[in-house]
Amino acid sequence: MPPRARSDRPVIKDFAGTRCLLTGAASGIGRATALKLAAEGAELFLTDRNAEGLADTVADARALGATVTAHRALDVSDHDAVAAFAAEVHDAIGGATPAVDVVMNIAGVSAWGTVSTLSHRQWESMVAINLMGPIHVIECFVPPMVAARRGGHLVNVSSAAGLVALPWHAAYSASKYGLRGVSEVLRFDLARHRIGVSLVVPGAVKTPLVQTVEIAGVDREDPRVAKWVDRFGGHAVSPEHVADRILAGVRRNRYLVYTSPDIRALYAFKRYAWWPYSVAMRVVNVVFTRALRPAGRR
Repeated sequence: MPPRARSDRPVIKDFAGTRCLLTGAASGIGRATALKLAAEGAELFLTDRNAEGLADTVADARALGATVTAHRALDVSDHDAVAAFAAEVHDAIGGATPAVDVVMNIAGVSAWGTVSTLSHRQWESMVAINLMGPIHVIECFVPPMVAARRGGHLVNVSSAAGLVALPWHAAYSASKYGLRGVSEVLRFDLARHRIGVSLVVPGAVKTPLVQTVEIAGVDREDPRVAKWVDRFGGHAVSPEHVADRILAGVRRNRYLVYTSPDIRALYAFKRYAWWPYSVAMRVVNVVFTRALRPAGRR
């Protein structure tokens, strides 16, 4: 069973008028979620390192009638930049205890590879952006939520790779398992402050990440590799579907938020049938490695 907080009663039932901070708002899940919240009347605070894409999301959110009180292009791995944006946000909110109501850590990057092909930069980038980035946001925005004593919700987007041992995902899983650990602890730590915590665990999603994921030591242009990447993308759900699941998870104060039934089933397989799961993952690893081996290599 997923962890339960001291109270499972949701604090956020209606997003109209709620102050929502989102990272990764320029594209994919972040953009889709921002626009869903805009349509529901939330007040938005948005960030992404892609300035042009962020500007497009801001314009589209305002076209839907939403108030975008603050937005800034920044890299969440830069603590000083996150802290500066937090100061701007809290100054814009004003009052004795300024705070947002909902924090959504959606920004992330991905790189696949074996331990022999992954570079130090790739290992470091996964942890810096996918784990330390959300931690920077939590550091800067959650304590004010606690001080405001109004409750709220924290959303962290992990991955199926934060639940199971997907092949070639060691660096990515290091960050996503870490975020899962942070989330599980905070689920209990923040319950007494009426702040819910949700961990989103998507599988394949039709976002730019699918086409830009780094695969260490592999030529993405190789036809065999391109075929398998396309096959992966063919099973992907839309960012809008994920956004709907996220908002429903917040409303129900769900801890684990699945975006497709296959991930729920795979995680249950791991938990309740460890030996068959271990055998299956060894086989999957062999198939995956063969599929991504460039032509001419044996």
